[in-house]
Amino acid sequence: MSKLIPMEFKNQRIMTTKVLAEEFGTEEGNIQKNYSRNEKRFIVGKHYYKLEGQALREFKNSLPTESLEPIKFAPVLYLWTDRGAARHAKILDTDEAWEVYEELEESYFNPNKGQALNTSELSPELQMFNKMFQALANNELEQKRLKAEVEEAKEEIQGIRDIVAINSTNWRKDTSTLISKMALKLGGYEHINLLREESYKILEERGRARLSVKLTNKRRRMADEGVCKSKRDKLNKLDVIGEDSRLLEIYLAVVKDMAIKYGVKVN
Repeated sequence: MSKLIPMEFKNQRIMTTKVLAEEFGTEEGNIQKNYSRNEKRFIVGKHYYKLEGQALREFKNSLPTESLEPIKFAPVLYLWTDRGAARHAKILDTDEAWEVYEELEESYFNPNKGQALNTSELSPELQMFNKMFQALANNELEQKRLKAEVEEAKEEIQGIRDIVAINSTNWRKDTSTLISKMALKLGGYEHINLLREESYKILEERGRARLSVKLTNKRRRMADEGVCKSKRDKLNKLDVIGEDSRLLEIYLAVVKDMAIKYGVKVN
């Protein structure tokens, strides 16, 4: 772990994405990608802060020159807290990331650890009250932590329930919406075609079917029936899926599985 220049926001130690990546031995893009794929697992104010506009300008103005230089021209800045760094270590799940995080937790994120007030010279009564207070404080903090984890779990479960509830009534619109949201998780709508191809590939494996062959056969049948070429050319694999109830059922299951995998929500 390198010697870090302390950086704070709202009276707590934080770390930029660039520094976090360097400490964990990975690329900055990996940290950004892992956040995008698991955005619902990160809570603003708890795991990170996102600064832009006036808030970002004020933060930059508060920094010394050596801390400002790497982020001087950044239009948006993510600041990771102790818990945010721990979550990234969990997602990366490498020995290096966990070892570095343990060091960061002991030193960087908790600079006053080990400097607790010496209470050995207090009267026995005050020592007893101090222990009672510490026990109550720790218990309250633990209860808050558990409550936050329960709320996160509830949101995740509800998100899964909403996805599972999608049915064949508006399947084209619903699956298209989910795929678009997955694409955004990956960085943008340019990923839509890749995700569609992924869904078709999984469908073909599960359904033991070749959509391209079925599409070609459907176009041939329509040609024999005298349907114009322009209309035949507009056909796609979704049209093949929609006319086969078995394939449609499998396709819905595939897209739902992918949505849960990429951590998207219906609403």
